[in-house]
Amino acid sequence: MPQLATGDMLRAAVAAGTDVGRRAKAAMDSGGLVTDDIVVAIIRDRIAAKDCARGFILDGFPRTIEQAKKLDEMLAKRGEKVDVVVSLEVPDSLLEKRICGRWVHKASGRSYHATLNPPKSLKACPGKQAKPKRMFDDETGEQLEQRSDDTKEALVTRLEAYHSQTKPILEHYSPVVAKIDAAKDMSEVWTAIEAVLPTREN
Repeated sequence: MPQLATGDMLRAAVAAGTDVGRRAKAAMDSGGLVTDDIVVAIIRDRIAAKDCARGFILDGFPRTIEQAKKLDEMLAKRGEKVDVVVSLEVPDSLLEKRICGRWVHKASGRSYHATLNPPKSLKACPGKQAKPKRMFDDETGEQLEQRSDDTKEALVTRLEAYHSQTKPILEHYSPVVAKIDAAKDMSEVWTAIEAVLPTREN
């Protein structure tokens, strides 16, 4: 199943010059926010593609109850619904260590961590701290980056938004929520996720 991140879909729609992409670009060019209706329309257009025929994974959407309701409405018109919501449960106390050590290869989306999953370039410098001059993608050798909001200060705001706006979605989708203990080892977490994802017939 393809993993669909709303930010990636938004940029692709704008680049392709689709009708909804032009609406999104107009909103951004005017300094406004891309509305929930536009984002849901972008998702609607994307999931009409053949690679989504057997299902898809939404990454980063919905983030509010209102977005969840708009998504449900759009899917219902297609005779579809949300099959499972995977909730990766991690104590707030662990998140600072995980998030502040995260580095990404922007072009591919490959993710690394300064201590949990370091790139080869950092492993070659034992005892050294993760700094831009030591952080390169294993496959391309290109520079890794840190997100501007992957900081201890930004995390406080992000967690407040999650608990107040996003966490209530779990109650909205309660019959199909699968809670995964994501404080465990990566391989254990992945096995648990695979166990709850629905299977599709060809």
